[in-house]
Amino acid sequence: MTPRRLKPQQRREQLLDTGAALFAEKSYEDVFVEEIAARAGVSRATLYHYYPSKRDLYVAILERASGRFLARADHNPQVPLVEQLAAGLEAHIQSLVDHPFEAVAINRGALSDDPKIQAIIAEELSVVSQLLTDKLVAQGHLRDATEIAVEGWLAFVRAACVKWIQSQNISRADLTEMCLRAFECALDIPTPTSRLRARMSGVMRSPAITLLIRKITARGLARVPGVTVGYDTTRLAALLSARWLFTNSEGS
Repeated sequence: MTPRRLKPQQRREQLLDTGAALFAEKSYEDVFVEEIAARAGVSRATLYHYYPSKRDLYVAILERASGRFLARADHNPQVPLVEQLAAGLEAHIQSLVDHPFEAVAINRGALSDDPKIQAIIAEELSVVSQLLTDKLVAQGHLRDATEIAVEGWLAFVRAACVKWIQSQNISRADLTEMCLRAFECALDIPTPTSRLRARMSGVMRSPAITLLIRKITARGLARVPGVTVGYDTTRLAALLSARWLFTNSEGS
């Protein structure tokens, strides 16, 4: 095998790209140095020259990804905080979808106790926590309480997302709403999902819906006891349940 001649930095980047692609396809334990070298078109000796072990290569991949992330981790003052939050959460979930094995390996798997990898994660969380806390404090929230709430929320999101990527027993939309609701509850800040509920509450209180409920109620009262519940009564139950849900969610 005659590897294509590259400058040292180009070769490092090529090996990182190759390793990242393989670790996205398979678990850390199932990726072998020989496989990485073969796909990169280099010898094992060449790979070991740049990265002495599979673990060193993996750490370098995470460091590069983290550096790119932190370079973008800044807020746009023109965009409302809740919208930035929702966009950031979607990006985080998408990264898990793109790299499911990585999410498990560094949180619950073979690399969960590796101090260097955990230091990379801790640095990311610290930067994001600080940015989010500073933004909230600027909006009038008390720093001490906000720091606790933000760090707790980030820990919740991390655990919930890793659990989801392993099971996916709920939809991605449900996961996103769960995380946003957790933020809303922790910091008492309306998120996009609560604004949706507020709009739905307005619809449920509209004159048209109120009139429909009255009509269906009148029909339902006229039904003979013991007769199977009909479509109108079922629809009334759904409307009343939705009305109760959205009305009570506003104060929660």
